[in-house]
Amino acid sequence: MNEHFYQDDPQLNKQLQQAIELREKGNADQSRNIILKLLEQNPDNAFLNYQCAWSHDILGEERSAVPYYEKAIQLGLEERILEDALLGLGSTYRTLGEYEKSKETFLKGMDLFPDNKAIQVFYSMTLYNLKEHNQAMELLLKNLAETTNDVDIRKFSKAITFYADKLDTSWE
Repeated sequence: MNEHFYQDDPQLNKQLQQAIELREKGNADQSRNIILKLLEQNPDNAFLNYQCAWSHDILGEERSAVPYYEKAIQLGLEERILEDALLGLGSTYRTLGEYEKSKETFLKGMDLFPDNKAIQVFYSMTLYNLKEHNQAMELLLKNLAETTNDVDIRKFSKAITFYADKLDTSWE
């Protein structure tokens, strides 16, 4: 956990740690309630807003998660958390059918974190929803070729990467 968010308040640290542990154990609703109470006392804490968004997402309350993600990002998160928040917000927009917002969020995420393969894969889902199938497949195939441990796919990774952007090309 990021202790430095509450350096001056060990009690808040303890409560947040308890909320995170509850969520990890499957008690997402109870966890969210604790985080919401902490957020009432600290509405401009970026990390708490992120944790609240995450809790809503886990509960399937994507629409409720969005403002917390947006506020957390706007307030400023440390790099590692921002990476996850952009992925979470982009994915949440996608599940709500807000594909252009999703695309914009993932593009920002890929610009800031070009090595994050998960952001790229989630972005490919958004591209699919936007009917940009060729680009979606290209991104998925390249990620598959670059990251798989499957022996057979690794054997053909150069060919998969080569054909990834040539799916409509035929050599006759």
